[in-house]
Amino acid sequence: MTATEHYRLGAVGGAARGCGLIFCLIWIPALLGCGAAPAERVPEDSGSAHPASSVKRAASVHDWTRFGWDASRSSAATDETGITAGNVATLRRQQVTLDGTVDASPIYLHGVRVNGGMHDVFFVTTTYGKTLAIDADSGSILWRFTPSGYDTWAGSRRITNSTPVADPNREFIYAASPDGHIQKLAIADGDAVWSTAITTLPEREKIASALNYDRGRVIAVTGGYIGDAPPYQGHVAILDAASGRLVHVWNSLCSDRHELMDPKSCDESGNAMWGRAGAVIDPTTGDIFVATGNGLWDGRTNWGDAAIALDSSATRILDNYTPTNTEEMSARDADLGSTSPALLGAGYVVQGGKDGSIRLLEFGRTRGSAPRRGGEVQVVSTPSGTDLFTAPAVSHAGRTTWVFAADNGGTAAWSFAGGRLNQSWHNGNGGTSPVIAGGLLYVYDLGGGLRVYVPETGRQITVLNSGGGHWNSPIVVDGRIALPEGNANQHRTTGVLDIWRLP
Repeated sequence: MTATEHYRLGAVGGAARGCGLIFCLIWIPALLGCGAAPAERVPEDSGSAHPASSVKRAASVHDWTRFGWDASRSSAATDETGITAGNVATLRRQQVTLDGTVDASPIYLHGVRVNGGMHDVFFVTTTYGKTLAIDADSGSILWRFTPSGYDTWAGSRRITNSTPVADPNREFIYAASPDGHIQKLAIADGDAVWSTAITTLPEREKIASALNYDRGRVIAVTGGYIGDAPPYQGHVAILDAASGRLVHVWNSLCSDRHELMDPKSCDESGNAMWGRAGAVIDPTTGDIFVATGNGLWDGRTNWGDAAIALDSSATRILDNYTPTNTEEMSARDADLGSTSPALLGAGYVVQGGKDGSIRLLEFGRTRGSAPRRGGEVQVVSTPSGTDLFTAPAVSHAGRTTWVFAADNGGTAAWSFAGGRLNQSWHNGNGGTSPVIAGGLLYVYDLGGGLRVYVPETGRQITVLNSGGGHWNSPIVVDGRIALPEGNANQHRTTGVLDIWRLP
């Protein structure tokens, strides 16, 4: 990873449905066929406060617990949202001022006890590691967690673009900070239960990707900072959620060493894991899918520019892939791992890259660590033929699987059937990681504006007003949309969270 992907404002990510597991996203014809007005920007609510009494919305009964909606990072929510093609253009925006930029995605829990009362709450982590709980009705800050040492890196190049993840018990969330730590925070008051380091050199190893949770464990990945200054290694860290104990580490360089290494002690540097979705989990098996960036690939202990499937404990490689031109890709900074793998089901995986290609791969659980170069089932272009920094969204409608992706210059959709991707539509509107919710497709434009589409046709329904951003992406839940604005690379200690609600 170098300055290239940051400077060009690469997008956020969420993707994937678990291999071998099919969920049905129910497309409601009545909603998709609603006669919304042509694309237009919607006026914002000029007030900074938004009293809960003025909000008309569906009952709060749903959660959005992590980046990409689920552990497989499908970015395709199956819950009803109360927002339809017929009313999305009527949403009113509140802008909540934050003491930090959130260059990531929010998460959301309904009806949780905070500060002694029941609230619907958005949680965000700023680029300098503050984690905030925000009342979803009023926009007020309920609590904030500030990591120790914040003042020593605030305003500097040391940042995180990570999204927190909620514990299924709805009593805790887990969040990252630029000191290389993962914190377990109490939802009730923001107090830290434990804090565990997942790197010995946080000045070089960055937590860029969203956290994940599966089977009582928190899963995190590490990468490097702009410029790829050595030494650093991409690695997968598995933490016990209850105790914070670091259970296991899989290193993409010196992978025969199952430990949290001093980066200087490995002869190689690089192989950042920095895709927006981070570690992608097959919900059936618990298998962990990651992709790496530039660095040495030898098919033995060094796995640069590779897509890797690990078992649920991250102790064993189940399958792997690298392009035939892996050395050339590394030499020209064309990271395969600029996005994380997206799981289509039945063993099929979509893997994007900075070379403008999206590869359809077939993964299994029996190939093991025997090196696999090439062998793509299919290769298609990214939406505009440029670098893919975002996480695709994957949804299932009956027997059809849909893949949605956006890059800096376009948005596109493919249907997947018979082992092939077939492009259904594309346009010239760039965006960050797409999100499917309530039968609508949401794509945040880097230059400003949240575009809303009919997923199957690409017809634009409306554009909701917002400022510009970088890797930010929305969530849509309980009659609300939440989207952070801003770019981590501007090194600001202020930011904005947009919250749209029905009038």
